[in-house]
Parts: sequence; structure tokens; C-alpha cells
Amino acid sequence: MYNCIKDKVIFMSITIHIFYTGKNGSAKMFMDEMINSGIVDEIRNEKGNLKYEYFVPVNDKETILLIDSWENQEALDIHHSLPLMKRIMKLREKYDLHMKVEKFESINDDKDKSFIRE
Repeated sequence: MYNCIKDKVIFMSITIHIFYTGKNGSAKMFMDEMINSGIVDEIRNEKGNLKYEYFVPVNDKETILLIDSWENQEALDIHHSLPLMKRIMKLREKYDLHMKVEKFESINDDKDKSFIRE
């Protein structure tokens, strides 16, 4: 999605944080199966996917964080409508995972660039 702010075109993307929590290492087993089955590569190759990465929080060994970014809501909606989502939902059930989801919209307008060290 693109927005115009004061005659300037600004790219907007959507980032989602999904915290998968399970018991006895089930969240990590879910992540491993997502990666080893090729599902992660399929998602990364979808049109509009910008990022699909897992992280392990230092203070919680039973949780996996997925950071998932998309060009826009349309790309995310298409992703959610694909048969691949049914496979993911079955894996969530298999590993009895519970989820907490946070959704963010990014605006790339360079206003804060001077505060960021790259």
C-alpha cells in the first residue's frame, strides 16, 4: 500500500509478531517442522512476503516468536486464503500451540533516519 503525505509517496508494510507457546518443547518442534517440511520456504516465496523469520526468546524456552512481514494487507489476505494455511493450522493443532498476535503497520518516511545506526 502506498500513501501520499504532503505530496510524498510513502511505502507502508505490515509486520506481524506471532508468539507460539506450547509445552515440553512443542513450539520448537513446530518451528522445526515448518522449516524442514518446506512450508517456510513456500511462504518466503509468496508474492508480497518481505520476511518470515523465527526467534527464540531468551527468557521463555516454551515460546517461539515469528516475525512475518508483508508488502500490504492484500498480500497478507491472499496468504491467508491459500491451502498452505490449512497445513499450518493442522501443525498448530498437532503441537497444541497457543498464540498471541501483534500487528504493526510500518511507514517508511525517513523522518527518524538520523536516530538509526545501520
